[in-house]
Amino acid sequence: MSEPSYTNVPWEQLQASTVAVFRAAGSDVREAQLIAEHLVEANLRGHDSHGVGVVPMYLRSRRFKGLVLNQKLSVAIDTGAMLICDAGLGAGQVMAHDAMVLGIERARDEGSAIVSLRNSHHIGRIGHWAEQCAAAGMVSLHFVNVVAGAIVAPFGGTKARLGTNPFAAAFPRDGLPPVVVDFATSTLASGKVRVAHNKGVPIPPGALLDSAGNPTTDPGKLFENPPGALTTFGEHKGWGMMLACELLGAALVGAPTQHVGPGKGTVINSMFSVIVSPERLGTAGLFAEELEAVLGWVTSEGGVQLPGQPELTSKQERVAGGIPIDAATLDQLEASARDVGLGGFLAG
Repeated sequence: MSEPSYTNVPWEQLQASTVAVFRAAGSDVREAQLIAEHLVEANLRGHDSHGVGVVPMYLRSRRFKGLVLNQKLSVAIDTGAMLICDAGLGAGQVMAHDAMVLGIERARDEGSAIVSLRNSHHIGRIGHWAEQCAAAGMVSLHFVNVVAGAIVAPFGGTKARLGTNPFAAAFPRDGLPPVVVDFATSTLASGKVRVAHNKGVPIPPGALLDSAGNPTTDPGKLFENPPGALTTFGEHKGWGMMLACELLGAALVGAPTQHVGPGKGTVINSMFSVIVSPERLGTAGLFAEELEAVLGWVTSEGGVQLPGQPELTSKQERVAGGIPIDAATLDQLEASARDVGLGGFLAG
């Protein structure tokens, strides 16, 4: 595979270009801004799989009515202890943001809240929503299912049956960045395989099976017809976590599960979130003390990083030096911008 080429783009330019594309596609100002901020933040954090490279997919979803622009979040069920919100295929960056606002408000009042977001278009990097809760002083857990065509094989199988079903959690710290745990339950997120395919580089061994069930490091095997399948992380452990995300994120609250299958070009997410306010519970002081004690203990050996620290390092570097966009991804973005009537992506 040849060495990939990149264009380093200042994050401000990347964000402005993304806003311009969604405004041209029909988003109102708030929606375009929330989408762009989220995607560029994913790039800044080093997760290009969830960054602006998904813009072409979003616009395809819009074309096939799998993404409804300017949709308003609705509360379908409110039991007091639990909210079930329906997104109506609205832009995930808006739907998840607004659902977390409702959950944070409820947790401030009651000490805790369970918030379900169902039937949303792609909600992006799940750690973003955990960080939103942490910024409000909340501890949170998030279980997400992905309906976009099966792409991950269960442990012990070779055929794709579920999505990459991510999990995230965040723990706020006084005056310091939160601890953020955020991972797909597949060995690699599908977007990371797409990025490797665009770059023309192999993926790590053990992450992907070809259509015959044989291990491969060629990312293109995931996109062939018939397609390959990703594997679960941690063998049976990741498989169990993946299934829990499917059942909590979707089945429990009446949202579509993977066996339903999406419309063409559509990615549907549903998210089951548990939000807890240490302050409202009266445990904030003890929580902060024990949190720092255990974090000090686990990092006492040099070289140990906390979850979320590599992302902060990436952000610092990319704010200073720009965000690298590979040539294939940039070509796709330019084509998407022209499709919505702009002269080009970086040209605006």
